[in-house]
Amino acid sequence: MTAPASLARRSLGPTRSTVPTPARHVDWILVAAVVALSLVGVLMVFSATKGPGGETPTTTFFLQRQLMFAVLGWGVMAAVACVDYRHYRDWAIPMAIGALTLLVLVISPLGSESNGAQAWFELAGFQLQPSEFAKIVFILGMAAFLTYDRAGGLDGRRLLIAFGIAAVPMGLIMLQPDLGTVLVFVFAALGMITVAGVRPRHLAMVALVAIVGTVLILNSPILKAYQVDRLTSFVSPDSDTQGAAYNTKQAQVAIANGGFTGEGLFEGEQTQLNYVPEQHTDFIFTVVGEELGFAGGALVLGLLGVIVWRIWRTAQLSRDEYGMLVCVGVLSMVVFQVFENVGMTMGIMPVTGIPLPFVSYGGSAILTQSAALGLVLSVHMRRFV
Repeated sequence: MTAPASLARRSLGPTRSTVPTPARHVDWILVAAVVALSLVGVLMVFSATKGPGGETPTTTFFLQRQLMFAVLGWGVMAAVACVDYRHYRDWAIPMAIGALTLLVLVISPLGSESNGAQAWFELAGFQLQPSEFAKIVFILGMAAFLTYDRAGGLDGRRLLIAFGIAAVPMGLIMLQPDLGTVLVFVFAALGMITVAGVRPRHLAMVALVAIVGTVLILNSPILKAYQVDRLTSFVSPDSDTQGAAYNTKQAQVAIANGGFTGEGLFEGEQTQLNYVPEQHTDFIFTVVGEELGFAGGALVLGLLGVIVWRIWRTAQLSRDEYGMLVCVGVLSMVVFQVFENVGMTMGIMPVTGIPLPFVSYGGSAILTQSAALGLVLSVHMRRFV
């Protein structure tokens, strides 16, 4: 007696429709949030840089570049997602060597200085910031180290080695100097070691070392005087409204002008008259607050919240610890940058020059953020494979 056709087909193994394939598990919610946020960023950068209008011709230089960076970022995100994230663990050492080499070269005569920090390479009219790309390499390398030979757990010795590894790129970045990027590294590392199972007393010691280290840096000759003033001005913002606290004061005025619905796109007085320095980069949230108001700010923060939620969900769904730690590193990086950037425009955090993900102008930052979320997509796509 012959078996039914359905049973015969079932005995041959999984059919084409039941075999898990990465392409069928793309997190389209995360992709949609990134695309939407990038387009909002393009619009805000254009508003911040187009000029006051009238007899002054409209400038589209930054608009064109930001749109190009956004499209390139989507391509980078897709390309990174197409590669199995576990392969990046095998490439951690070569990538680390490459990143450290660039960090050394950028503080040599080959690097160029801007806004008091020698952190860029000038290439064919574009600026390349190696410390941004080093964030991704750092997260991948730290995740690889924390998941290697876990028989003894994350004890004090392994913790010291982990921070010894982290100290090398952070030290090179401080020589630029760029304290804001170093703080991103610190928070990414703290998030990853916390989830990796560090003991509470060791975590307390790490926090103490981080606090002491920050105090020592602020009182060392590494940072320039104006950088220290910028970092400490938020403690007493009314003491120097025309100096170190000028940016923050103008940002607060711009956000207050916006009210609930904003003054209208391209209609913000502070924005169009360029009262807020660096309003297309570090202070881009003031453009959102003034022209789109509380509603526009809530939209931007809501899209960022969706991105954070999807990263956290992917970390929970990851099929291995390495993928989970990569997602946690990306999550820590994004959360800290959002909190610091929005906080400094509102005067509740010191000014450190950290961009708002996918909204601030800057090619290196956008490509780095896109690659980071590409890693998250890669983990999500392979949670069954």
